[in-house]
Amino acid sequence: MPKAIKSTTIVKIPPGVTCSANSRVVRVKGPRGELTRQFKSIQIDIQIRGKKIIVERWWGNRKEIACVRTVASHIQNMITGVTKGFRFKMRFVYAHFPINAAISDDKKSIEIRNFLGEKVVRRVPMLDGVTVDRSEKVKDEIFLEGNDLANVSQSAANIHMSTLVKNKDIRKFLDGIYVSEKGPIAD
Repeated sequence: MPKAIKSTTIVKIPPGVTCSANSRVVRVKGPRGELTRQFKSIQIDIQIRGKKIIVERWWGNRKEIACVRTVASHIQNMITGVTKGFRFKMRFVYAHFPINAAISDDKKSIEIRNFLGEKVVRRVPMLDGVTVDRSEKVKDEIFLEGNDLANVSQSAANIHMSTLVKNKDIRKFLDGIYVSEKGPIAD
């Protein structure tokens, strides 16, 4: 396949959000805070013109052109994070032994007890900017909130991975903590 001369994706900046891009380091400020992300490993041009962020790649092959849309999606997620924020809801699933979870006072870590009747206490710290809280309306539900989608989703994955069933048939033993809903915070 011949190389494309230029591939471009445009991300619109909403009102109330300020963005800056300098040597492939994008900084986004909004009402919920500030996020910074580096794209140094990807050879692309990131420019800000008015209320638009232009991500482009000159003379790229297929894989390099795919990176243009990826970087634009990351920037869009940063803009969503500083305007709305992200929330992941997780549910406790158990057949016999009820899973107990204790959330720390600063909401920066969770302790999981009585998983499959085991005595071991699983402590999972949240990543930077992520808070964990118990749902008031629904039993056996927690939710994780934060501005950075990567940190919120990685914290949810860490909680899920801490409650994997070992040395048993996973078709029968479905106990664990699973993500039930994810997306921006709806006010």
